[in-house]
Amino acid sequence: MKPTMLKLYDIQKTFHANTANEVRPLRGITLDIDEGAFVIVLGGNGSGKSTLLNALAGSFEIDSGRIELDGQDLGDWSEHRRAAWIGRVFQNPFSGTASGMSILDNFSLAAKRGKLRGLAWAQSRKLRQELQGRVRELDMGLENRLDSPIGLLSGGQRQALTLLMATWLKPKLLLLDEHTAALDPKSADQVLALTERVIADAKLTTLMVTHSMQQAVQYGDRIVMMHGGRVLHDFGSEQKQQLQVDDLLACFHNARQDEWLD
Repeated sequence: MKPTMLKLYDIQKTFHANTANEVRPLRGITLDIDEGAFVIVLGGNGSGKSTLLNALAGSFEIDSGRIELDGQDLGDWSEHRRAAWIGRVFQNPFSGTASGMSILDNFSLAAKRGKLRGLAWAQSRKLRQELQGRVRELDMGLENRLDSPIGLLSGGQRQALTLLMATWLKPKLLLLDEHTAALDPKSADQVLALTERVIADAKLTTLMVTHSMQQAVQYGDRIVMMHGGRVLHDFGSEQKQQLQVDDLLACFHNARQDEWLD
């Protein structure tokens, strides 16, 4: 039996409380995620899925509940401190990197995350050689462009590099927030294939947010379906293998019907 890497207990979050604009995106999220699990977090707009990732990353303070990562309570940890343990890739290919800096400079910053070292140390010959090897495996022709500004790359190229940066130090938790939603279909498929390979090779504990039913069926080993700030369904490995897109659509349709009847 695998040890638990991430424990969430009754996570609650309300924005603009007691006003006309009050929103409750998280209404008691309780989950246990095993070490090395690849969990798909599925939901429509407003379901709370991206807010959940923000809560884990420390983008805001939760109202109540408890977040434990590898046995450590993250309650008083800042977003910066959590970044040493948590890797993240955003939907926008231009988030999470410094556009005007070179590919090598961006990786130098990623390599020193959580370390009290300067850029000069991280930007060593060893890093350049290792980076060339890793980037060559992408088969995007970028291994000889390490000194080029990362902002000049295509969205797919940049997102592939961002994924490598987020996993360079093998984080305890990888958060993927609809990281292929802004890409064209071909680039999205390339990045998803890379995602699956990187997660499997490093045995990373991963939460991948998506609104795509097809991605939910095709990737990962567990589906957590969210609706209205709550966990609607939690499909484990055996259940997930039997699911089709139509099954997931039916779950959402039933949830909307129940909501309307209430």
